[in-house]
Amino acid sequence: MWLVFFIVALLFVLGNALILFRTAKTSKVPDNVKAQPYEKDDSSGW
Repeated sequence: MWLVFFIVALLFVLGNALILFRTAKTSKVPDNVKAQPYEKDDSSGW
């Protein structure tokens, strides 16, 4: 019984890891998105 539970949990974890890896690999920033220049703000107190 514990072996079946372990195998099912292992398949679930591996399946989710593969799905996350595939979606992270295919996500891409569109070409029309440009980086915004950073404006230094001295009012933050740091």
